[in-house]
Amino acid sequence: MNQITIGDFELTVVSGGTLRGDGGNMFGVVPRVLWERIYLPDDDNRIFMDTNCLLVRTPNSLGLIDTGYGDKSPQNVRRRSCMEDGALLIRNLMAAGVTPDEVNWVILTHLHFDHAGGATTVDSDGQLQPVFPNARHYVQQIEWEDANSGRPELKGAYSPADFLPFEEAGLLTLIDDTHEICAGITTHRTGGHTRGHQLVSLSSGDQTVVYLGDVCPMVGHMRALWTMAYDQYPLTTRQTKPQILGAIADQNHIAVLAHDPQARVVRLQRDARTEFKVLPVD
Repeated sequence: MNQITIGDFELTVVSGGTLRGDGGNMFGVVPRVLWERIYLPDDDNRIFMDTNCLLVRTPNSLGLIDTGYGDKSPQNVRRRSCMEDGALLIRNLMAAGVTPDEVNWVILTHLHFDHAGGATTVDSDGQLQPVFPNARHYVQQIEWEDANSGRPELKGAYSPADFLPFEEAGLLTLIDDTHEICAGITTHRTGGHTRGHQLVSLSSGDQTVVYLGDVCPMVGHMRALWTMAYDQYPLTTRQTKPQILGAIADQNHIAVLAHDPQARVVRLQRDARTEFKVLPVD
């Protein structure tokens, strides 16, 4: 776990489970000969990744940004992606001294399984239930519409089991673009990866942390043209990512990368050759 204190916020990166994903999917049109210099693939072309969720303690609330993939995926899917067994997020939250009942709010950057899957589980009676029964769950309105649209071009992108249970429990709050969750914690819709993808900025004292979600999931995605095959609107990602990363670098903010297994919490610096490079957080 990586811990950061900014002002009166205490932030802890908590894994929602590691996995292996196809390197070609993670880097889209970028040739393997380039991306494998950064992330060495295994014999099945898969690279090692984490699901870096962010636990947020403020003076008045306890929140979570993204939830990893959870424990509902079929065994064949888990084997194919080398997903860890069990409720990894819950186990890691408890190691950080937190039980699911204590969480007041959950922000989901988007509703793909590796970010929203850990928000729900199957109980002993085989019924789907929200994992965080006392938390408001914040999702962009457009993201919710797309996830529930049934559009054929989005088939396989969303699983209703990951998000309908907390709606049915009355825990869903739909938001539009920029929204203040509580003092110092604000969402901003970015689009790109999905139409309703959002990042989260957290500011306290004179410091700001930006949770990037899948705008820039790993260090290897810092360049504008290095985008994922999973991006539904890759041109939007190419346009907005340099602006977002540039603002983080220029203002000396801290970035949290959602999938990098090593560089989870970083500062950024502009670089003439690679566009941006990462620096450690003091």
